Amino acid sequence: MPLVLGPFVRCRFSAALLGLWLVFAGFTCAGSEHDATAALPAAFSDLLPHFLVEPEDEYIVKNKPVTLTCRSTPATQIYFKCIGEWVHQDDHLIERTVDPATALPVMQVTIEITRQQVEKIFGLDEYWCQCVAWSTTGTQKSQKAYIRIAYLRKNFEEEPQGKEVALDQEVLLRCHPPEGVPQAEVEWQRNEDVIDPASDPNFFITADHNLVIKKARLADTGNYTCVAKNIVARRKSTSATVLVYVDGGWSEWSKWSACGADCSMWRSRECTQPSPGTGGKDCQGLDLQSLNCTSEQCPQTVSGAEDVALYVGMVAVALCLTLLLIVVILVYRRKKEGLDADVADSSILTTGFQPMGIKPSKPGVWAPRPRRPPHSKNSHLLTIQPDLTTTTTSYQGTLRSRHDATGKFSMSNGPLLDPLPNGSHTLHNGKLNSDPADFVSRLSTQSYFKTLPRDVANTSYGTFNFLGGRLTIPNTGISLLIPPEAIPRGKIYEIYLTVQRKEDLRLPLAGCQTLLSPVVSCGPPGVVLSRPVILSMDHCFDACLDNWAVRLKKQNYEGAWEDVLLMGEELVSEPYYCQLEAETCRLFSEQLGTFALVGESLHMGAAKRLRLVLFSDAYCSTLEYNIRVYCMDDTQDVFKEVMQMERQLGGRLIDEPHVLLFKDSYHNLRLSIHDMPQAHWRSKLLAGYQEIPFYHIWNGSQRYLHCTFTLERLSLSTCELTCQLCVWQVEGEGQSFGLDFNIAKDTRAVDSEFLLMDSSATALAGPSAFQIPYLIRQKICSSLDAPCPNGADWRMLAQRLKLERHMSFFASKASPTSVILDLWEAQHFHTGNINQLATVMADIGKQEAMIFLVSDGEC
Repeated sequence: MPLVLGPFVRCRFSAALLGLWLVFAGFTCAGSEHDATAALPAAFSDLLPHFLVEPEDEYIVKNKPVTLTCRSTPATQIYFKCIGEWVHQDDHLIERTVDPATALPVMQVTIEITRQQVEKIFGLDEYWCQCVAWSTTGTQKSQKAYIRIAYLRKNFEEEPQGKEVALDQEVLLRCHPPEGVPQAEVEWQRNEDVIDPASDPNFFITADHNLVIKKARLADTGNYTCVAKNIVARRKSTSATVLVYVDGGWSEWSKWSACGADCSMWRSRECTQPSPGTGGKDCQGLDLQSLNCTSEQCPQTVSGAEDVALYVGMVAVALCLTLLLIVVILVYRRKKEGLDADVADSSILTTGFQPMGIKPSKPGVWAPRPRRPPHSKNSHLLTIQPDLTTTTTSYQGTLRSRHDATGKFSMSNGPLLDPLPNGSHTLHNGKLNSDPADFVSRLSTQSYFKTLPRDVANTSYGTFNFLGGRLTIPNTGISLLIPPEAIPRGKIYEIYLTVQRKEDLRLPLAGCQTLLSPVVSCGPPGVVLSRPVILSMDHCFDACLDNWAVRLKKQNYEGAWEDVLLMGEELVSEPYYCQLEAETCRLFSEQLGTFALVGESLHMGAAKRLRLVLFSDAYCSTLEYNIRVYCMDDTQDVFKEVMQMERQLGGRLIDEPHVLLFKDSYHNLRLSIHDMPQAHWRSKLLAGYQEIPFYHIWNGSQRYLHCTFTLERLSLSTCELTCQLCVWQVEGEGQSFGLDFNIAKDTRAVDSEFLLMDSSATALAGPSAFQIPYLIRQKICSSLDAPCPNGADWRMLAQRLKLERHMSFFASKASPTSVILDLWEAQHFHTGNINQLATVMADIGKQEAMIFLVSDGEC
């Protein structure tokens, strides 16, 4: 009877003893169904097996498995071992032959490796396999073959930039291809034609993939593209335009002319050697030169009456210009006197400017993230629409005469300010238009705002003075707090706040970078601010700076994006500072502009928050029924966009959204549907699950990623649907939705599911924009700004409000208390309880806590 030692060979016996068992005992190695071959010819009985074919490194492309092959002679058995474990015998495909030249047995074995096998050990070690061959003499191991999952990221780590260069100048175009396995090969194209340095030696491609044009020629003008490719994909960079220009040169001077009637002679030269071309500079210097003749060369002329007339005319023109200049100066001074600035009237402390947005609708039944309940105390404010038809965005002038202390401001639906008594002047800001689209239209015609999206629904605006105010875009989590004294006294600004659609602006992302926030614009840029404003916006990452390098990017005047802050390493001397919260970023900024948060994961533990939202058709009259699963960044602005889009499609929300942590592990997101009643429903999905590629999600630039499950009911009378819908990241976190509803009875559209929860005005100006009255705020600041020996000052206020991480930032400001109160106002506009702040003041030991009990009228 042959000796069989289990399904896998794990014996510790010597190779020689194992060979004896293989030959004489008929030992079945690794459970093989084939007995060992007959004894080898005597001449070769002492040969070790050697490999004719060894397994080689392979790459898995998409989901296609790879095949590894091993061939050895003389061999009685061959088995594969992968990452230290024997591959099961049933996974081997074995072929046995005999070498006709040597009569030795030749054995060939192949196995297949799938993507799932490799993904199971992702991040732990590289997946490798090797084969082990036996003969009667002993064993031999092949080389290790490494199996890797092939990919090529979408974004270039560095893209070529356009240049303008002079003729014969050297040009360097840089290119760092996207990360990939295997490493991408790079080629360059000019106007879509491949550049071959072998055929044109004027081009040279460096080892790090940069393109060098040794001497720029006019023919080298064109669009240059860096192309990266490997076995998975082919990527093209954005094209860089190279313009080769020719600066002009002067020709030789001509000969001197004969002496003219004015006793001078001339010579000239032309800009023709070479002529300027393709935007090149014109020649520098004079093209005409004169020289006085000697007295002997001058023709005799007598000054006549025409010379006198010329001189008289020149004097008359000079006098006219002088008079015109005096008139212009007088008019300017008169206008300036009418707009001399002083708005420090005590009545404005309780009135202020009060621009308001549209009155909100009734709150709905259900909405995402109900962390911002309505703020209703400001519902009495009036509506004011700004006008930007003037050429300036700041105004300086008198709002009332300084001697007039009795008159009060009154607001109406007419001009910005009504006429004041006692002969006081009024300030008007053009015609007030009630159409919000007109504001965006006028703003976008200005030179810097050509690219401002004409999206009235996602834009707020108002007119503000030194009392400050607040702009809010409802249901987006985006707001702009303008603290008191942020706008210099005597100036009035029309300020806007808008959230940009990501397709409106191309935000360059390199390598592993991902967009973590909406792209938000506030402006106009360039206005003078005395104190930083606070821009609040949602983010979608785990808020752990140990996992991330998060940068604040700002768009400059030329439209390029610049890094202005690395979160966690803020400098108090810089004009930007960030307060990071679990779901929100508060940006202190001394400049208005366009901002976004971009992150780069530091390791695989970094995670983005995805909001998973399910929609279906509100009305279904066919057998087919669709369920759409959106996988979006967990920010309110994206959710609002999807809700608006589904409302247009006639969709309805069928379950409360879930949040999924999506890690930087390169693993895809999978979605599947289960547990449907088979007697009534079936899925038309052919595969077991749907999959969204990792990079589509991680990049963050695709806002409406979703999968659709098409179900089919077997009868129109079937209306009850129960099922389980699962969403999970491979080797990561997952969420499941238990659905149980009637598709015919519940016909509520998105409108009834998602009414505005943020019922506050889009624009509030003056004291009504703040919870702390202006005069009370001044008293708190004067009480806490001065250092106290026992620490009962602004430092204790920061500690009690859990803001001690920003002590250095607060200390760098002229009034630390006012900055702390600004942040408190930004955080607690909807949910803040002023009595809680009074309690904190009482704990500090300040009697000023009692002022919180004073009514607004008394203040």
